[in-house]
Amino acid sequence: MHPGGTETNVNQTNVNKSNFKQAPLNRTTVTLRLFAAGYCEHAEWITIRGGSRRKARFPAGYAVIGHPVHGPVLFDTGYARRFHEHTSAFPYSLYAKVTPAFIGEGDSAVRQLADAGIRPDDVRQIVVSHFHADHIAGLRDFPRARYICAEWAYEAVKPLKGLKAVLRGFVPSLLPGDFEERCRMLREDERVRLPGGFPFPDGYDLFGDGSVIAVDVSGHAEGQLGLFVRTERSEYFLCADAVWSSRAFREHRLPHPAAGLIMSGRSRYKTTFQAVVRLHRDYPQFRIIPSHCMEAWERYIRGGEPL
Repeated sequence: MHPGGTETNVNQTNVNKSNFKQAPLNRTTVTLRLFAAGYCEHAEWITIRGGSRRKARFPAGYAVIGHPVHGPVLFDTGYARRFHEHTSAFPYSLYAKVTPAFIGEGDSAVRQLADAGIRPDDVRQIVVSHFHADHIAGLRDFPRARYICAEWAYEAVKPLKGLKAVLRGFVPSLLPGDFEERCRMLREDERVRLPGGFPFPDGYDLFGDGSVIAVDVSGHAEGQLGLFVRTERSEYFLCADAVWSSRAFREHRLPHPAAGLIMSGRSRYKTTFQAVVRLHRDYPQFRIIPSHCMEAWERYIRGGEPL
């Protein structure tokens, strides 16, 4: 898989139905590009009830948000070729066997962005949705970047090693050694209220200008973050792994119960899933983009549909 990227202009995230436009947010303009750094394969039926028993391809999507002050801001990094090295020995080799990953020479985020004119040192901010290997494998490629994550997301994986880490999709050695020193960890007391009736009651104005609003979409992983952005064409919700495919929220189809083995909380996953379904149903102006959705990859990355 050699996906490219698409670029568009993005206004501030007013994340609105009608009352969201009344939120006290500035109209900061940013740009958005979507990419995928490699992919993994596993049976579709695990990710959506009634799915095929054949192997399906799941792209490791990530986003680049061009901020006028902070420059290119990444939302995750997808896979990188070091993933194979760091999962070559037991017990982390179990991760690679259960979820085979495919990363070509030019598929990593650092190589794709270089082709797009973005040098590693240009990236100063990376939002980490959660700490599964297919979202953090490229962090080490951006030596000047600072990280943003939910504090409780990091605290949930920080003590994990060996089999306990594997069961949570976490490979500790993929994190830079100075991760904590370079990370801004979002705290519960930093939340801002979102307008009443919205599926997500509160969130985080990451840069204080309304350009990127993060919300808690825990369940698949503790403290997982999704991002709202608004473009000149439409409004988007980058929902990470809150769902694995667009079919899931459109058709209201939860994953198979077996998927709960890797979740941080089955009950919380269902709550988050229902919030995404409500967003799709009640706020149709939002285009919801799961990180691993092949349909989204075909439409926005490979197909280059303007965002």
